[in-house]
Amino acid sequence: MRILVTGGAGFIGSAVVRALVAAGHEVRVLDALLPAVHPSGAVPDLPDGVEFRHGDVRDAATLARSLAGVDAVCHQAAMVGLGLDLDDAPEYVGCNDLGTAVLLAAMARAQVRRLVLAGSMVVYGEGRYACPEHGGVAPGPRRPEDLDAGRFEPPCPECAAPLRPGLVAEDAPGDPRNVYAATKLAQEHLAAAWARACGGSVLTLRYHNVYGPGMPRDTPYAGVASLFRSALARGEAPRVFEDGGQRRDFVHVDDVAAANLAALEAVRHRAPGRARAYNVGSGEVRTVGEMARALADSCGGPAPVVTGQYRLGDVRHITADSSRLRAELGWRPRVPFLAGMAEFAAAPLRA
Repeated sequence: MRILVTGGAGFIGSAVVRALVAAGHEVRVLDALLPAVHPSGAVPDLPDGVEFRHGDVRDAATLARSLAGVDAVCHQAAMVGLGLDLDDAPEYVGCNDLGTAVLLAAMARAQVRRLVLAGSMVVYGEGRYACPEHGGVAPGPRRPEDLDAGRFEPPCPECAAPLRPGLVAEDAPGDPRNVYAATKLAQEHLAAAWARACGGSVLTLRYHNVYGPGMPRDTPYAGVASLFRSALARGEAPRVFEDGGQRRDFVHVDDVAAANLAALEAVRHRAPGRARAYNVGSGEVRTVGEMARALADSCGGPAPVVTGQYRLGDVRHITADSSRLRAELGWRPRVPFLAGMAEFAAAPLRA
């Protein structure tokens, strides 16, 4: 296939491009080289034969040229991370939702009917929880007064009892807790509406905590793995928020790229007018504190410092049930947590 990868010069996008080229696909990359991700403005190295186009997905004319002769689109372009505050909201909505809407309209005009969308686990808000008395429950946002007092675990909304966290599956209702999460959920709704309206097929990959070589250095938009890795590179201890017990699923970027490859192969055979979502996680439940310790040990750096600080909008526990992706697309994660962290500790970060 000839595939357009939006955001193909970014951390995850470039890994997807490498996987597609290795599998024999023709790849065209469209990337705006936004300063938050590419401060130098330079085009990063891409495999031989990849066609690079510098442009924004919000530019309809650029999209029309970029979609010519394309069989499918892998939409990775987005502004990521929680950002700083609500002043970031217009840029998030502009990059993520307006950009996706312009792309989908251009695909409809170009009669490109296959889409793989980079989604995120942030659409779920808090993960899955069970109360001993009330069964499955959905806790509301954590209160600042509880967080200030070091009470980080969300209580049962019915009886305030402690909850047992579990794995969240794709049929969990959306519950975005911040602007970025709201834009990622809106992307899914826009793509589903496009599929129904023009007979397209879309597979959304809800990434969990992606890490690996080529992550950007610490910025307000970087993931926690990058923040810890950057601190260790400076000889500083990673600063772990809350008590470090936040449960996450850390999935290696090469495994995420393989999931995109599997989705692009599968979307060719999907019935028109359909949208389907898949969690992309390693299946290994780890805590943020465990991740910080694994990186520090691999770097030979100072031990993590647990600060008790918190960010409103962060969720306590969110871990993936990726069985749908395994069963339907035959995908399997290949990089174990400790081996991946050891590799990441030695790999250079993107400037």
